[in-house]
Amino acid sequence: MRKLDLRTGKPVWTSYRCRRVPEERLTRDVRAQVLIVGMGISGAMTADLLTEAGHDVAMIDRRGPSLGSTPATTALVQFEIDVPLTRLRRTMGVEKATRAWRRSRLAVTNLRGRIEELEIPCRMVDRPTLHLAGNVLGASALKKEARMRAAAGLSARYLTAGELEAGFGIERDGAILSDGNLALDPVKLTTGLLAHARDRGARLFAPEEAVEIRHRRGFVEVMTRSGHRIEARRVVLATGYELLDEVGNDRHEIVSTWALATRRQPKDKLWPGEALIWEASDPYLYLRTTHDGRVICGGEDAEFADEATRDALIPQKVRRIARKLGRLLPAIDPTPEFAWAGSFGTTRTGLPLIGALPNRPRVFALMGYGGNGITFSRIAAEMIRTALAGHEDTDADLFSL
Repeated sequence: MRKLDLRTGKPVWTSYRCRRVPEERLTRDVRAQVLIVGMGISGAMTADLLTEAGHDVAMIDRRGPSLGSTPATTALVQFEIDVPLTRLRRTMGVEKATRAWRRSRLAVTNLRGRIEELEIPCRMVDRPTLHLAGNVLGASALKKEARMRAAAGLSARYLTAGELEAGFGIERDGAILSDGNLALDPVKLTTGLLAHARDRGARLFAPEEAVEIRHRRGFVEVMTRSGHRIEARRVVLATGYELLDEVGNDRHEIVSTWALATRRQPKDKLWPGEALIWEASDPYLYLRTTHDGRVICGGEDAEFADEATRDALIPQKVRRIARKLGRLLPAIDPTPEFAWAGSFGTTRTGLPLIGALPNRPRVFALMGYGGNGITFSRIAAEMIRTALAGHEDTDADLFSL
């Protein structure tokens, strides 16, 4: 492998031109039916569905639209949850585990439909997924996992080592092949959703930071860093792993991950179907292609300390990821052209925590997204839309805080 030439800390998505979503500075106190704190992918999905439902929405973000964790995602939009169905059944029971996996699949389907309906140019393409045997699920365990997913009505076909090598040129003991997943540009998706929400009347204020939440009778008062006040009947905290003090939760922990994007690869060097690939390992390697032939590959997950410590590890972690990529797919030039780090929340079940804060029914929090952040963001947006319509989502119990 040639000497690494890293654009350290620069996600590949920032190299592609993207529309700008206008925002304004907060210069006065404002009121809204709903205040969404965060203009990343989860905030954008929520704003899209709430404005479509007729809610008056205001948004703030301490950085600006589609910044923060959103450009750090590798955007493998999968219905497969990090925690295998076989394991989740032991943790949550058969009925709940199956329902969680099915809701995840439905969320990907709904997201695809929404992007097509709004005609958002986020380079969305359908992709199969390969789940490779690893140190968490070996060949026999993966075969059992495939049978269980298929029995639950989920796309899953077990490939033997021979079938995997013949079909994809990958040497592993086995894999699960699934259909119905997506690859897309997360920044273009976020800005597209925000633009539609803004066209329906959403007001975007940035840079602006929430510093205090005061609970009043019938409304919530959010004090901002600029000294202005936002009064809202409901508040949605869509701040990713950067949780406000009010959202303490011992079921949620922060994990760091690292990723690279290679130079553009010749089309004939890419694997068949350009399937999304991830390992049944801990930590696992995950990879996909971009529209212009780059390979995005990530992994090496570790406990989050702070951003400076995380980012200082980019060269070291990315070299390891590049070596793993080269071993897995020898035809690929694994030399990174972009390298970056990100952080995300995770839970014991691999499921997000979504809902109103305990004893604070007017404040909703979205947290613990794991490796399915975009998929779970869609679920969160659907659940909040349902809650604000005065109903309870039929799967709310799976994600309760």
